[in-house]
Amino acid sequence: MDHGDHLCLAFADDDEQRRVVTAYVSAGIERGERVMYFADQCTPAEVLGWLSEAGVDPGPALKTGQLVVTTADETYLAAGSFDADDMVTVLRREVRESLAGGYTGFRVSGEMGWALRAVPGADRLGEYETKVNSVFAGQKASAICQYDARRFTSTQLDGFDRCHPGAVEAQPLHDDGTLRLLPSFHEGHRALRVAGSVDHRTTHALAAALDAALTWPGDIRVDMTELEFIDLAGVRVLSRRAAGLEPGRRLHVVELAPLLCQVITMVGFDETPALVVTPRRATA
Repeated sequence: MDHGDHLCLAFADDDEQRRVVTAYVSAGIERGERVMYFADQCTPAEVLGWLSEAGVDPGPALKTGQLVVTTADETYLAAGSFDADDMVTVLRREVRESLAGGYTGFRVSGEMGWALRAVPGADRLGEYETKVNSVFAGQKASAICQYDARRFTSTQLDGFDRCHPGAVEAQPLHDDGTLRLLPSFHEGHRALRVAGSVDHRTTHALAAALDAALTWPGDIRVDMTELEFIDLAGVRVLSRRAAGLEPGRRLHVVELAPLLCQVITMVGFDETPALVVTPRRATA
């Protein structure tokens, strides 16, 4: 996370939200930046408690105004409705005044669950997320917008994610320099992202990560966008995990290179009913 970033944090795990928020806010305080946090589903007291339990005393920063932990109702919705342009103006002012006040930067994070309530103007959230990119790009400022995947639909989540220039990455389940396995999201659905190569050295890691992903509810998605190579043993792991799913669940292997899709067909793994393989989309 660096100056200029405006990232989307989609999470389906309270611990993941807590880890990211604690690291992001505490790093801002340590670097001498001004930090604002807009709570919604959590309370400000809970967020401050996360910092304290991580060994960060928020008291001094709260006292000087370096840290502000408030609510969505007092910020996004202070006027009783949401106005995308007004909020962009507010953030521009906060960035300008923070830097003028001698802080080394500005960072903000907001829980966006308020958009699911019957709030006038909430339908302009996507417009806001797009417009606010210019507030942070090239500036000594950054933002993380938080979307709870258990509350937003996959369509909503995918739409808001696309409004951001980037996303917060979760802690990898495995990373040895050859293969990186990350809990992630693909088109608004929780997914296991596979980056690198699956071969005799890493097949066991893929199997273990799939076993972890199988504890997630519903269908399982494996995003192969960043896959460089997978051998037959790796494909066999995918097929066997799919075959072992309980009735009604499927394992979707998405964004797989077309040549590898052909290999799966040639060896007959596509005959596994619960294994659904989708080829990688062509890029323009």
